[in-house]
Amino acid sequence: MPPEMTLEIFDLSHLPMFNQDSEKPFPDAVVELRTKLAQADALLIATPEYNGSISGALKNAIDWASRSPKQPLNGKPTAIIGVSTGNFGTLRAQLHLRQILTHVGALTLGKPEVLVGRAEQVFDAQGHLTDPTTRGFLRDLLATLAEWTLRVSHPQRIDAEIPGTGNIMK
Repeated sequence: MPPEMTLEIFDLSHLPMFNQDSEKPFPDAVVELRTKLAQADALLIATPEYNGSISGALKNAIDWASRSPKQPLNGKPTAIIGVSTGNFGTLRAQLHLRQILTHVGALTLGKPEVLVGRAEQVFDAQGHLTDPTTRGFLRDLLATLAEWTLRVSHPQRIDAEIPGTGNIMK
């Protein structure tokens, strides 16, 4: 992980199931989720793949975070990783998650993609990532996420002439 980066894991298991009929006021666990999301400079979402998509717990968290007011995913730099025991390493789940995150306004990092398949070959019995190649992929993703976060959070102002008009675009 880049030295300027810290990682905080949020446990989604405490979130109640989203129900629009009883969403307000937000339950305490949802307030905590939304506060953590709002305070984060960026997000790293790790997803398994269940039946070709993301887990219900992750979708539930996104549903809670997408509600007004102050939707904390909107404009948030976000990277995705995924691990599965199959050969395709969460390819379908990540595609689906990108679609969902685009809809809620997250600024999802396009590359590099980290799709880890055959989890039993890259993690030990305690769940530690032991494969050096996969560690390198993750390191590159985190470094790129740090750069992406700076780029989208602090865009440089570029003054440029609009071709053929003589006008300056600011």
